Order: sequence, then structure tokens, then C-alpha cells
Amino acid sequence: MISIDVFRQIELRIGTVKQAEPHPNADKLLVLKVDLGTEERQVVAGIRAHYTPEELVGKQVVVVANLETAKLRGLDSQGMVLAASDGEKLVILTPEKPVTTGAKVS
Repeated sequence: MISIDVFRQIELRIGTVKQAEPHPNADKLLVLKVDLGTEERQVVAGIRAHYTPEELVGKQVVVVANLETAKLRGLDSQGMVLAASDGEKLVILTPEKPVTTGAKVS
């Protein structure tokens, strides 16, 4: 269990996927360019088996915006796209209705 104070440290924002392409060195990864309102970030996500790049461009997603940069198969990932999985199916989390890019999730 974590405290509410620890949870409040996680910065969740709505991002809009501007570009998506397969990772050149990994079969399960997609490389996304995500607009967070004030900046654009590269996010590497393990969702290639569930989404095509074309399905993601223009889609709003929930991003953990304050993660340290991680190197995934040689590319920097500057955040994390949130998704839910039941073991077979994986779906990315999106707002119910369009909202302003960069909006905070609370």
C-alpha cells in the first residue's frame, strides 16, 4: 500500500499521439511521439501486438509524465502510456470524451 502523498507525486496527463511506428529492434514495441501540450515526448510502449501505428495516431492517451527516462532496446522512453490487460487483451486508457492535450488526470 502507498500513501495518498506518494500517489499525488505521480503526474498523469492526457497526451495526443502525433506519430507511431514500429521499434526498429523489437517486435513487441511501438515508438510514439506524444504531444503533452507544452512539449512532445518519445514514449516506447509494449503494445505492438494489440495496436497498429495507424490506430494510435490522433488518439488521446493517459501518460505518466514524470517518470525518469528509460532506455528500451536502445531508444529513450520519456514516459509511460497506461493500459489495462486481462491477460489476453490489452487496451490503452483514453478519456471518455476529448479533452485539452496536456490536461492533468486526477
